[in-house]
Amino acid sequence: MHYSFQLLILIVLLSVSSKTKESTNSKGHVSIRLSDNQLLDTVAFYTFQYFWNGAEPNSGMAPERIHLDGNYPDNDQHIVTTGGTGMGLIGVLGAIERGWISRDQARVRFEKMVTFLGKADRWHGIWPHWLDGNTGKVKPFSPKDDGADLVESAFLIQGLLVVREYFKNGTSVEKELAERINQLWKEMDWNFHTQGGQKVLYWHWSPNFGWEMNFALEGYNEALIVYILAASSPTHPIDPEAYHQGWASSGNIKAKGVSPFGIPLQLKHNGAEEYGGPLFWAHYSYLSLNPKGLKDKYADYWQENRNQTLINRAWCITNSGNFKGYGEDLWGLTASYSINFYNAHRPGNDTGVISPTAAVSSIVYTPEESLKVIRNLYENYGDKVFGKYGFYDAMSPEHDFFPQRYLAIDQGPMVSMIENYRSGLGWNLFMKAPEIEIGLKKLGFEGY
Repeated sequence: MHYSFQLLILIVLLSVSSKTKESTNSKGHVSIRLSDNQLLDTVAFYTFQYFWNGAEPNSGMAPERIHLDGNYPDNDQHIVTTGGTGMGLIGVLGAIERGWISRDQARVRFEKMVTFLGKADRWHGIWPHWLDGNTGKVKPFSPKDDGADLVESAFLIQGLLVVREYFKNGTSVEKELAERINQLWKEMDWNFHTQGGQKVLYWHWSPNFGWEMNFALEGYNEALIVYILAASSPTHPIDPEAYHQGWASSGNIKAKGVSPFGIPLQLKHNGAEEYGGPLFWAHYSYLSLNPKGLKDKYADYWQENRNQTLINRAWCITNSGNFKGYGEDLWGLTASYSINFYNAHRPGNDTGVISPTAAVSSIVYTPEESLKVIRNLYENYGDKVFGKYGFYDAMSPEHDFFPQRYLAIDQGPMVSMIENYRSGLGWNLFMKAPEIEIGLKKLGFEGY
């Protein structure tokens, strides 16, 4: 691996530990073997840089993508992602705690974000999927997806609420930041997305096409956090029946007798009932929402997410496609770049492409199993898979596919879940927010 100057500095600092070992490869070169903690420090530090040095300058938010090969679709380097930004915020707070940036530096960055978001396009307080970082105007995600995106806005505000909780008892300027986030939260009209009181939430609304996309949020997929936040809203809460009748389909969300590789699933994964969906379904809603002990009448969410991860891993180890490299130290299928540009990889839809975010972000559920993948990628594939913002988005020894490209929605879960695994930072802050406790009780959750 060819290390950048920053990484060399970091490794020199880390190597003073007595746990650091040297190893000699087949060419006789001596290299530093990092301890597990040092390895996680390195991966987290570089992934955090996506949201720090890689941020769009005007808004302070995360760019939708960063391509180190310079080949951008539609020249879109200035396009920022609302949901992807929210996913990385716990990682930024973790950087304060680990001494990589100061508390004041982070506060100034968050103030820039909040100012931008307060002026950016919103409808009933809900942001679009993409924004122009220069102007704050919507960048359509698809022809009719040119307005409010409830799911991406949920991913954004879950991260901002963690930031609010972090700063709310601080200095006067920190309290002011927390209150500005609180105001954005209060302005989000979740009830509007029931289309006039239907017992379900709808994903999209457009100022030009209204409800034409008509995508109801019915489980199970990545969107559980939307219902948690909608029930928790201090100003526009939904009727809890929208959760039970809509998301849970009046109880039909529960799976019956589904146990691939002898590992049971409690919930029907939309369109992926046989093996479970792509692994981002176990990540996005749980960056702030702590699944440990979290239960309702439909599932034990810790067990569901761990089992989905173990099924994904077992599929790759079984390797019915005979893909090169697959095994206990290389597994993980989820949505990412792929040999056909982009693919929501999962068991049953496996092209031989591994997405590093899948195993890395699952470290909270499968620490030993995930660390094997992290170490294999870092030590054996080196700079083919690791660059200035951490692990690249996808890789495939089978197809000799090693694109030097990043997506915010995959970098964010990695840096935030590593922090949750190590300190519980995001989980502890979010679960103590008073509105969240009220919302969870409304929906019948217990054990958290």
